[in-house]
Amino acid sequence: MKLIMEDICHSIMETSIVEDISIQIETGKFIGIIGPNGSGKSTILKIASRILNPDKGSVQLDNYYLDQLPFKKTAQKMAVVSQETSLTFDFSVQEIVWMGRYPYKKLFQSDTAEDENIVSEALERVGLNGYENRNFMSLSGGEKQRVLIARALAQQAEIIILDEPTNHLDIRHQLQLMELVKKLNITVVAALHDLNIASMYCDYLYVIQDGRSVMSGTPENVLTKGKIRKVFGVETEVIMHPVTKKPHITYLTHI
Repeated sequence: MKLIMEDICHSIMETSIVEDISIQIETGKFIGIIGPNGSGKSTILKIASRILNPDKGSVQLDNYYLDQLPFKKTAQKMAVVSQETSLTFDFSVQEIVWMGRYPYKKLFQSDTAEDENIVSEALERVGLNGYENRNFMSLSGGEKQRVLIARALAQQAEIIILDEPTNHLDIRHQLQLMELVKKLNITVVAALHDLNIASMYCDYLYVIQDGRSVMSGTPENVLTKGKIRKVFGVETEVIMHPVTKKPHITYLTHI
């Protein structure tokens, strides 16, 4: 499942948020979008997932323009896991994951044994067997994120969009979550603020600065001392980690 964004522009109250963004997401790849706070990362993901409409440009999902697809069809192909989930009412874990089946349902259509198997398998894949009757709001941050990923799996989506999924998680749960997503072996697009996390898990990076894509490439090509200084305004030491074989960044001082 390929996602292509071409010449995307979006403004709020005549203030440009993103301008002329073009991003291509290849099937099965883990794509990271990085950049300083306020650079437009979340806006790009919201446009990719139809939460926002671009003022200009197009988004294509395989051979279809996104704005020409029914919303249910979009939800069958693409799932969104936000960094924060606010619920008016508390739901059980199982109820949250069952929501992933809604895009496949007609009005008043009953759930089936196949739906039940899909939900059970989704919970198993994220390691939440036995959590079915737990209240969602009682869970830890890492557990909540796993429930939301299970919901995305229940959607049987071919693309998962993650908006800063490791925010508010301790390092153990950050690594658990990223390992889980990486092992799903589906197309992933994630806005990330931790450059070392992006280096470890992403196949390809797009760097956003002031609403524009200023560079892209593999972590090895993008995460260099000079490029980090230029975009983030910090001095670093970057080495190739002897265990992960990925760039590892030590922050020294801001400029």
